[in-house]
Amino acid sequence: MSNPVLEVRNLDAFYRAGGRGRWQVLYDVSFSLMEGEILGLVGESGAGKTTLSKVILGLEREYTGEVIHHTTRPQMVFQDPYGSLNPRMTVGRQVEEPLLLPRKYSRGERRERVEEMFRLVGLDPAYLTRYPRALSGGQRQRVSIAAALIQRPKLLIADEPVSALDATIRAQVLDLLLELHEELGLSYLFISHDLSVVEQMCDRVMIMRDGVIVEQGSVAAVFDHPQHEYTKQLLGAMG
Repeated sequence: MSNPVLEVRNLDAFYRAGGRGRWQVLYDVSFSLMEGEILGLVGESGAGKTTLSKVILGLEREYTGEVIHHTTRPQMVFQDPYGSLNPRMTVGRQVEEPLLLPRKYSRGERRERVEEMFRLVGLDPAYLTRYPRALSGGQRQRVSIAAALIQRPKLLIADEPVSALDATIRAQVLDLLLELHEELGLSYLFISHDLSVVEQMCDRVMIMRDGVIVEQGSVAAVFDHPQHEYTKQLLGAMG
């Protein structure tokens, strides 16, 4: 039996509104994410998916409950690769940047690591000197994946990672994520509103509505035998 890489227990999260106090956005969220697992998180806009990911990443600290990491802190792959990349910096430099902080790699070692990562995500190292504007949307998302993986995390949070891409490129990036999952032994928290993508990618799925996990289980069990009325509505809309 595999071990958890992440445990979330009885999580309540809050937002503050200046001097007007705070309001609750997550309610008693509990789940575990296991080694090598792809766990889907589904819900409409405003359901609390982004807040949950920020709490897990340590970017949101207004919460009660527990977030227990059993590996190094996860990295994030964002929905909009252009928005998450610095337009004034070459993509090679942006992938290299996390390696500068520990000061334990020589310039040559950093270059070697970055070139290796580019190849791993299907990019020619010749792209290292290009700027984001010179790349296609699919290429930019590959750069974002490379940047997330350069420190060799075991857990990635993928927040709608293909929703900004056209259908052909979307399929290619999903295939890449599955290949990296197998090759590197990664675990994913895969956030999406597209149930067909979740069905393709994920082992288990959580359905979130208004800050509450209303249903969770294996993809087969939830899709074939949904228990909550909201899950039934989502699946019905999927057609």
